[in-house]
Amino acid sequence: MKAFEANFDGLVGPTHNYAGLSFGNIASEGNQDRAANPKLAARQGLAKMKALHDRGFVQGVLAPQERPDIHTLRRIGFSGSDAQVLAQAAKKAPRILAACCSASSMWTANAATVSPSADAHDGRVHFTPANLTNKFHRSIEHNTTGRILAATFPSQRHFKHHPALPGVEHFGDEGAANHTRLCGSYGEQGIEFFVYGRHAFDETQPRPNRYPARQTLEASQAIVRSHQLNSAGVVLAQQNPSVIDQGVFHNDVIAVGNGNLLLCHEQAFLNQTEVKARLQRQFEIQTNGRRKLHIVEINSEQLSVDEAVRCYLFNSQLLSLDDERMLIVVPEECRDNPKVWSLLEQIKAADNPISEVVVFDLKQSMSNGGGPACLRLRVVLNEVELAATNQATLMSDALYARLNRWVDKHYRDRLLPADLADPQLLMESRTALNELTEILQLGSVYPFQR
Repeated sequence: MKAFEANFDGLVGPTHNYAGLSFGNIASEGNQDRAANPKLAARQGLAKMKALHDRGFVQGVLAPQERPDIHTLRRIGFSGSDAQVLAQAAKKAPRILAACCSASSMWTANAATVSPSADAHDGRVHFTPANLTNKFHRSIEHNTTGRILAATFPSQRHFKHHPALPGVEHFGDEGAANHTRLCGSYGEQGIEFFVYGRHAFDETQPRPNRYPARQTLEASQAIVRSHQLNSAGVVLAQQNPSVIDQGVFHNDVIAVGNGNLLLCHEQAFLNQTEVKARLQRQFEIQTNGRRKLHIVEINSEQLSVDEAVRCYLFNSQLLSLDDERMLIVVPEECRDNPKVWSLLEQIKAADNPISEVVVFDLKQSMSNGGGPACLRLRVVLNEVELAATNQATLMSDALYARLNRWVDKHYRDRLLPADLADPQLLMESRTALNELTEILQLGSVYPFQR
């Protein structure tokens, strides 16, 4: 049976803003308090989805979350009407209000870890929403994320939805941003490559000093168990602590993989030579030697870690054109940098599957530290599973046109952190999301509807 890698991109929410909430994310911190354009941000994301759909890729949409999150503000002691809750939070805890208004669910690489049915013992696609414990503004997402995923992939026969891991730092889980799948073909058992930043229960092991390691070994191991993965098809590796301290807050800022290709920086992993050898060995076993695993390693002379963080070369998408060729999706910042663009041309000309480079303008997302890879959740589906997916969430000409009209109707074209306490913004957001649940046929997924 034919299988596909579907990409489900996060639709940017109406409260997209630059509040500088993500310590360790250089772009997020550097653009704090700038004016954002939610309407443009949503349109840029939709343009990428539509362009890839037009190229024949399976492309879906994941809904944003309700923001401002009045439910969370009430949980931490603010009371009264919704307008009063916003006013109290703005006066007494403006940073908490900003966190409860973040549109960070747009970066669906952090939404969940997904294992395809070919890898799981029970033959179902497994989803575990990421608990995102390292950042408060993201830790409040996973309950709604779980509901949205369940509404997008509703069949219990084909899909297994797990709760998020315990919400403590020992099981800090950042989802697919630290998870890559390598395989001979999508429908066959592959290698699930989990990258963690630190050991939670052994403080003698290496860890970063400046910025936090957001993913723990123990979280990755827990997902391996709950997804019923064959240990022969799993490789765990530690992210290099020194690159985390240089702003590489997720593995997908320093490495990207797809099919039989891993593109990474030479400093991406701790004990990188050993990691590459393990991947090569397991890939040969999994494919019975039928396919070659290409590991394209970029050295520091070609591109420093600092340059990689600023251009987001590795925060790209690798998409299979056929069994032999792939295209790489990069942000416009890569084309604007002559050194990076030259490197991409060299990669394309070398002995590896990359044969095409596609560029998108994602500046609104990039200014908050999210590139092409951050915006999408990869879900491998066979034909039956794709048919069991909520069809209203799959990109089409009609959906693209309808969502653009929806954005134009409901979104502002300028938003500052100071605007987040405006009760009208809350009403605009709720009205928009209420309409979106009908467009995407999601049912009641938002707290304000329950």
